[in-house]
Amino acid sequence: MLIHPEEIRETIEMIQEQQLDIRAVTMGISLRDCIDRRGGRLLDNIYDKITSTAGNLVEVTHSLQHKYGIPIVNKRISVSAISAIAESSDLEDYTPVAEVLDKAAKEIGVDFIGGFTALVHKGETPGDTRLIASIPQALATTERLCSSINVASSKAGINMDAVLKMAGVVKETAELTRERDGIGCGKLVVFANIPEDNPFMAGAYHGFGEPDRVINVGISGPGVVRAMLAKYPDVDLLRVAELIKQTAFKITRMGELIGRESAALLGATPGVVDLSLAPTPTPGDSVAQIIEAMGIERCGAPGTTAALALLNDAVKKGGAMATSSTGGLSGAFIPVSEDLAMAEAAAIGALSIEKLEAMTAVCSVGLDMVVIPGDTPVETIAGIIADQMAIAVVNHKAAGVRIIPAPGKSAGDTVTFGDLLGSAPVMRVSEFSSAGFVRRGGRIPAPLTSLNN
Repeated sequence: MLIHPEEIRETIEMIQEQQLDIRAVTMGISLRDCIDRRGGRLLDNIYDKITSTAGNLVEVTHSLQHKYGIPIVNKRISVSAISAIAESSDLEDYTPVAEVLDKAAKEIGVDFIGGFTALVHKGETPGDTRLIASIPQALATTERLCSSINVASSKAGINMDAVLKMAGVVKETAELTRERDGIGCGKLVVFANIPEDNPFMAGAYHGFGEPDRVINVGISGPGVVRAMLAKYPDVDLLRVAELIKQTAFKITRMGELIGRESAALLGATPGVVDLSLAPTPTPGDSVAQIIEAMGIERCGAPGTTAALALLNDAVKKGGAMATSSTGGLSGAFIPVSEDLAMAEAAAIGALSIEKLEAMTAVCSVGLDMVVIPGDTPVETIAGIIADQMAIAVVNHKAAGVRIIPAPGKSAGDTVTFGDLLGSAPVMRVSEFSSAGFVRRGGRIPAPLTSLNN
């Protein structure tokens, strides 16, 4: 197939000027063959399995980056849900498992490792209980570990006991990382309908339906979409959707290529391409600016949710034509601290938590990297989580909450996390209580639409 010179020029421009990159190459690794009654042996098995399986991951991604000239920002690992892997061991505290995961990630040189995970949407086993209790200390004492807890699903409903418990875990994790504005919470996601093949952190884990080792790729490119729309300021919205679809197709083809080649070189099964636009704090690399390029004065103004729905749908349609293996979260991410224009909109009052919640009904990731006052009651955090879970459950979609109650900070303050986590204003939360509701406990039943067998 002949490649037109204009296509080559366009690709170079996308990489050099519009922040196009492959956001993540994530190797999923099953740890089921590591299970051992003896805790010490379990830890050795986990370390040996990860380092032997993914030892060349960073080297391979660097070689592909050099070969094709496209940046690969993050190299990551996801593993089987640790609550299940460690449950039969004699460990009462899973912090040592967290530490050995972190040690293996550091040895290999990957950026993050996910899978300190439990699935509790209908209830807890002893392993789930031990893992959840270990989260605050685990995240406070590690650098690269990420944790996720699934508390709801469209088939099971919402486990409100788990929601309230996780609100307490969020508060405790923030306190244990107080000197860094509660950054431990940036590595913790409370999920509904958690995907088994997500390449993005902090919610990645290796599902039990996955192969022994698999490569999943997360694409990016909001800067490319924004730059493309800037060239067509006066076209109607149907044409806007078509332009986004065409751009998403080009971005996704690169992800498909990197995924297949890296899997072949690493002896892994090719997995999914996550069709997501993942922003960064870099100026121009912003989902909020795409929305504003459509004609919304500031992200959060009336019309924002409709614009985001258009964007999310067009990205999925264009990306799905470029790969037969879509998966993960697949859509537009709206993390406040990681998107410079999103953070600016929140700082000036254009974007509230309530508006963000409305936006999550039409995008993929949920309330993400939202910073709230450190003195926010546990019950209020639980209510925020429950609202997001409800949106996900009723709409049969994956969504998570990554919320940070910054210790000692009040609404209007600013926190800075650095690197890809960026900075964000502390957002106002409602002063009215939901304690009576969330402390009822029990489970909110699954919606009637779950009866689709």
